[in-house]
Order: sequence, then structure tokens, then C-alpha cells
Amino acid sequence: MTADLESVDRAVLNAFQGGFPVVERPFEPAADALADHGIDVTAEELLDRVQRLDDDGVLTRFGALIDAEAIGGTATLVATHAPPERYDDHAELINDHPEVAHNYEREHPHLNMWFVLSVADEARVEAVLADIEAETGEETYNLPKQQEFHVGAKFPVEGPQTQAVDCSDAGPEVTPTDRRSLTAAELDLVLAIQDGLPITATPYADVAAEIGAETEWVVETIKRFDEEGKVRRVGAIPNHYALGYSENGMTVWDVPDDVVDEVGPAIAEFDFVTHCYERPRHEGVWPYNFFAMTHGRSEEESQQRIQQVHDRMSQYWDVGEDDWDTLFSTRILKKTGIRLDERARANTEAATEP
Repeated sequence: MTADLESVDRAVLNAFQGGFPVVERPFEPAADALADHGIDVTAEELLDRVQRLDDDGVLTRFGALIDAEAIGGTATLVATHAPPERYDDHAELINDHPEVAHNYEREHPHLNMWFVLSVADEARVEAVLADIEAETGEETYNLPKQQEFHVGAKFPVEGPQTQAVDCSDAGPEVTPTDRRSLTAAELDLVLAIQDGLPITATPYADVAAEIGAETEWVVETIKRFDEEGKVRRVGAIPNHYALGYSENGMTVWDVPDDVVDEVGPAIAEFDFVTHCYERPRHEGVWPYNFFAMTHGRSEEESQQRIQQVHDRMSQYWDVGEDDWDTLFSTRILKKTGIRLDERARANTEAATEP
């Protein structure tokens, strides 16, 4: 069901799905930025609205969206078949594995169950999938990411301020590093913010008090993580179902290998494509190597967006009827999020070994 949102709420959602200030009192520059765009709201009113949006389930969380792979470990997409007469039992066996972060039922005549496996050590993928195959009696098809062209699940709503307001330049200057591993203090910070920031006037100071760190260090580290890619963005992370984006379509394409590098950036330009990857084919079972996730607020809007992707694809190669498909999500079977604690700890332990 679409949330009943006031005009200013819509402006806040459109403005701050990314690029929220990383400063000690972030709601003040955020309110000033909205005022510059004609949205008259004080810092206190903005804070109250974000708190209410979170309480009402319009947000899944508020804060830093961490790139799990950038802090260690790996995640991979896996497809499998679940016999209709044993579908729920099959799902339960898979969901019992703590490494399974998401699991969806999707419309496909054979590969009708799709899950994400998140592990601290890539070597664990093969072992977990072997266990799942033994338990279910069905083969799994591992589809690890080969190229990432875009990840940016943003969901605009009708109303004022339809463009993002980027306040990520606010705050201290930081120097990015190429260090992948985490220090023990950085581990504490990641675990403290992985489910969101406190929605208070001083969220970074509150996190600092929780982990026994200085506020200045927390602000500088989160901003550095943002520039290094460990954090994808800082902002309001919406619940797309609450905003009416009920049609979740995974479009898959058999793109000729010699044009994948051109097609990827071209499809990633669409703001309604939230995820865009190259993944491996599986001969005889899965002919597609390109994934583009779209979301729509109706079946008609979803089909229009898929057609736009098709039209753009056709500029690069002759797309045949058998060269693509759309797998709509029909049921969420599990959604616990990527398990950052084990992955981050493993990455920290590796960094501190003598």
C-alpha cells in the first residue's frame, strides 16, 4: 500500500535518498539545503519528519548504506528449482542457512527460487551450496557478479524537489586510502551503523558515545568510507513497497560478449534501473549474462520501463524474442540483509594478524 505522504515528506524523500550531510549536527545544513530549493523547513521539523517516516515504515532505515563487499567477504546470487508441491519446505531448508540473506520466489518455469548468499570467505560459497543441494535434492546455479555497472536503489515520489540534494561535501576534508581491511575501531563503527544511524539531532555523536570514540573521528571515518566506496551513500533508505513500487522485475538478457562493456553503462543511465550487473551463463539451463533490475508502481509502468531497456539494448545488438526475459518477484521468502558482522570481523582479524 502506498504511504499517505505530505508534500514536505515527499520533498525530503526525493532530496535525501543519498548525500545527507556527515557533520556533527547534520539536520541543520540539510534543512538549509532544502530551503535553497524552496522547501521551508527547520532542522527540528526535518528531524521530526524523518523520525515519523521511519516510525511509519516508509524508511527501512536512515544512515549509511554500507557496501558489504568493500569491507570484506563476498556475496553471490544463486538460482535453483523448487518443486511446487514441496516449495515451502524447500524454502525453509535454504532459509535455515544463516549465510542466506535474501530469498525470493520469482516467475520462471524452472528456476523459481533466487537467493543471495553472503559469506566472510569466498571459499565457503561452494561448501554452503553443496549442503543446500544435498538437503533439497536440487541443483543450484551460482551467478556471481562479474561486472557491476550500477547499484543505486532510489525511489522518487511525486511532489516537490524531485531531484536529489547532495550535501556530501559538507564536513571535514578527508584523504581516502586504498586500504581494504578494517582496524578494530573501524569494525566497531561498522557494526554500530550497519542497521542505521540514531535519528537524533546528533546521530554521529550518539554513535561515538556508543562505541567509546570521539565524535570527530566518527564523522571523519564515515565520510572517508563514503569517498572510498565502503559506504555507497548516506541518507534516507526508503521502503519501496511503502512508496508504491510493488512491481519488482528482474530483466535478464543474453547480450553478446563483445558489446557487454558498451551496453552496461548505457542501461545504467536509466534512473529506474536500480541494479545492473554482468553475471555468468549456465549452458543448457541459463542463457543470460546481463541483469537489470527495474521497479514500477504498476504493471503498466513496469512494462513501459522494461520496453525502454529493450529499446536501448536494440541500439547495440539485434535483440531476439529468446534473448531476454523478465522474472517478477511474487513472494519474499527471506530478507535479513547482508551479514556484515562476520565479514567485517574476518577482515579485521586478517588485518591484525602478526
